[in-house]
Amino acid sequence: MPMYVILVVVVLLVAGLLVLADRAARVIKRARKRRHANERLAAAAARATDRERTRNAAAEASDALTTVMPAILVEERGPRHVA
Repeated sequence: MPMYVILVVVVLLVAGLLVLADRAARVIKRARKRRHANERLAAAAARATDRERTRNAAAEASDALTTVMPAILVEERGPRHVA
């Protein structure tokens, strides 16, 4: 009888170890997915930051050009009359 008890305990231990190994594999897989998603998000944020810098630089260049060469204001000139 004691041999059967030891066999049942061993089977239960192996089953428990298999369950723990399965859970560990799931946790590792989930962590890997999150890490890859975080890397993709960081890359997208870097691209967005670069685009924003480019957009701001273009806006500043446009403002600088406008201060050097002011736009023609329509209100200052009346309509032209041809005689």
